[in-house]
Amino acid sequence: MALKLKRGVNAKKEELTVMSISEIISELLKAVKEHRDVDLNKYCPGGPDSDFEYSTQSYTGYEPTSMRAIRARYNPYVQTRHRIEQLQQLGHSCDKVEFIVMGGTFMCLPEEYRDYFIRNLHDALSGHTSKNVSEAVYYSERSKTKCIGITIETRPDYCLKKHLGEMLSYGCTRLEIGVQSVYEDVARDTNRGHTVNAVCESFHLSKDAGFKVIAHMMPDLPNVGWERDLAQFAEYFENPAFRSDGLKIYPTLVIRGTGLYELWRTGRYKSYPPNMLIDLIARILALVPPWTRVYRIQRDIPMPLVTSGVEHGNLRELALARMNELGAKCRDVRTREVGIQEIHKKVRPSQIELIRRDYVANGGWETFLAYEDPHQDILVGLLRLRKCSPETFRPELRCRDDGDEDSDPRSSIVRELHVYGSAVPVSSKDPTKFQHQGFGTLLMEEAERIARNEHGSLKIAVISGVGTRDYYRKLGYKLEGPYMVKQLRK
Repeated sequence: MALKLKRGVNAKKEELTVMSISEIISELLKAVKEHRDVDLNKYCPGGPDSDFEYSTQSYTGYEPTSMRAIRARYNPYVQTRHRIEQLQQLGHSCDKVEFIVMGGTFMCLPEEYRDYFIRNLHDALSGHTSKNVSEAVYYSERSKTKCIGITIETRPDYCLKKHLGEMLSYGCTRLEIGVQSVYEDVARDTNRGHTVNAVCESFHLSKDAGFKVIAHMMPDLPNVGWERDLAQFAEYFENPAFRSDGLKIYPTLVIRGTGLYELWRTGRYKSYPPNMLIDLIARILALVPPWTRVYRIQRDIPMPLVTSGVEHGNLRELALARMNELGAKCRDVRTREVGIQEIHKKVRPSQIELIRRDYVANGGWETFLAYEDPHQDILVGLLRLRKCSPETFRPELRCRDDGDEDSDPRSSIVRELHVYGSAVPVSSKDPTKFQHQGFGTLLMEEAERIARNEHGSLKIAVISGVGTRDYYRKLGYKLEGPYMVKQLRK
C-alpha cells in the first residue's frame, strides 16, 4: 500500500491537493532512485517521514503487529522466532506457519534487502543459515515447522512479470494488491499513481502465474458518496476484469499527518455517520459471491489515533446484525467456513457434498470446487482451479511443444487448496476434525479430471507453499521451477 501525499520537503500541509501527472512521475522516479516506498497518497499514515516516524508505511506503529516488529527492531529472523515462541506459550501448535509481509510496497525495495528479509524468514523456521534465497527455501522445505504460504502486499505497478517471478522464487503464494477504488477519477484525486486498467492487468498477470489475489478496497473516500460506493462494489463483483479471490474492506480513516487530515480539518471532507457506514458494509457483504473471502473489515489502527471515520471496533459484527434486519445473508468464504460455524453457531455439517461453481475472471476460466453442507451452508474445504490463458507467461505453465506464445498453453493451475476447521498437526489425524480426512485429495482428483477432460490440458500445476510440497509429491507431482507439476494422461 502506498503512502500519504508528499510534495517535496518544503510543501505546506495546506498545499496537499491533487498532483499533476508530471509531479506523480517525478515522485515515482525519486522513490525508485532513493529505494523507498512510493509516497503519493492522501490518506495513508506512517513511514519514516511521517508523524509516526518509527512506523512502517501505512501503519502507525501502535498496532500489535507493528509493536512486535519494533521490539525486534524490524529484524525478520527475530520477529519470526519471537512470534512462534509466543504462540507456543499460548498452547498453539506451530508446525504450520504462514507469513504476511506487510508495511508498504515490499517489491519497490532494493533486491538485496528483499533477499535478506525472505532468506531470514525461511531460516528462522529451519534453523539453517543460508547464503541466498534458493538455499533458504531448500532447507525451509525440509523444516519441522512448515511454511505453508507467504503473502506479500504490493501495488499494481509493482505487480508486473518481473516482480511476480521474483515473488514466486520467495515461496510467495498470495498477493494483497492495493486497489482502493474502481473509479478513475478517485484514483486520480487520491494520487494513486496508477490507473484502474493497471489494476485489471495486475490481476490478470497474477492469476495467470497462479497467485491468489486479495484486493484492498476503501469505501468513504473523498468525492464518492454512499450510492456510488455501493455501485462500485457491485461493479467489482460483476465485472470479470476484477473478481479477486478475497477482499479487505478498509473504510477511510482520517489520521493526523496525512493530506486527508487537512481536507477534514478545513471542512472539505466529512466521514459517513456510523449508522450509514454500517448500512453500507452490510449491503456490500450481501453482494459478495460464495467464492470470495472477506479477510478483514476495517484497519487494525487503535481508535485513539483515528480523528474521524470508523467509530466501532466490531464493524463486521454490526454489519452482519444489520444484514439480519434487512433479511440478507452473507455467503462469503469466511462466514461459511466450518470452524467459524462451529464457534459462533455451534453447528456441524451433517451431509457433505461436492459443489462446483464456474465463472470467468481476469481473462480465464475459473472453477471453484468445494465440499459443503448445502442445507446448512457450511464450507469444509475448497479448491481454486484456473485454465491458463494464452497470455500465461511462465514457461512451466506452457507445454514444451507449444512454441507459439499466443496459443493455448494447454495447462491448468490449482491456485488454492484449503481444508478448514481446527488445525491438525502434520502427519496426524483427529476424527473429530476435518483436516487430514481426505477432502484435499478428493478435491485434487476432481481438479485433475476437469483439467484433463474439460480444459483439454496436458499438465496441471499447483502453486504450493514451500512446506506443503511433500503433500503434492505423494499425489504424483514433481517440482518444476516454483510449481508442483503433474503430466495428465488422456
